[in-house]
Amino acid sequence: MEREAILFDIADNVATITLNRPEQLNSFTNAMAADMTWAWETVRDTDDISCVVLQANGDRAFCTGLDIKEVGDRWFEKDNVWNSFDPGLTLAPKTHHRVWKPVVAAVHGMCAGGGQYFINEADIIICSDDAAFFDPHANVGIVSALEPMGMLQRGVPLGEVLRWALMGNEERITAETALRIGLVTEVVPRDRLRERAREIAVSIAQRNPKAIQGTVRAIWESLEMPRSTALHNGLSYTTIGNFPAAPPKPRDKKETQYR
Repeated sequence: MEREAILFDIADNVATITLNRPEQLNSFTNAMAADMTWAWETVRDTDDISCVVLQANGDRAFCTGLDIKEVGDRWFEKDNVWNSFDPGLTLAPKTHHRVWKPVVAAVHGMCAGGGQYFINEADIIICSDDAAFFDPHANVGIVSALEPMGMLQRGVPLGEVLRWALMGNEERITAETALRIGLVTEVVPRDRLRERAREIAVSIAQRNPKAIQGTVRAIWESLEMPRSTALHNGLSYTTIGNFPAAPPKPRDKKETQYR
């Protein structure tokens, strides 16, 4: 299914979302945000979808952030300041849309600035050997806060995040470095990227979907909880999501009357 800024299809219980503004380096706009909202809600509410691949068309870039020429640089501001929110959250599956089905992101070429919105809430990120991650905010005098905070939540080391955010276009996290610092889990040749992402997604989709969703939700929610609270929450999810225990055997009548 083709919408204004993305492609969307389903096969083998895997939804594939493809960013489709290659001539604009897949920079995002209000239209793409609306398309992604539709896509994530469709994924969330369609039981036949068990996993997602997120990828992008074009040779040069996965995503280069906000399309300043079309949207401007005050994307998050509303006429009523109390209605302002971070619209970048609509690009990602979890915080705003509460999608707990696994997302496999396949990154190639440039992933710049706001492109992190798409992958900070992905469950598995792989990239091609030509991938480069960088943040242009510093070059144009704009505060970079939300994207690097998402990287920190993923466990990327503080020093690496600060280099990425403060050195602008001059600091490129290569595919090799991204693997070393834990931003991605696998690097593959460019011509294998989509195939490998789909292999991972199909493998996950073959498992019990309710158990997988409960696992994803428990792990992500634990990141915002103290350890003891996270453990209690996780235990409740194992009770909710796992197969019910066998009913207790009836007691022997003689045994019961002497208790």
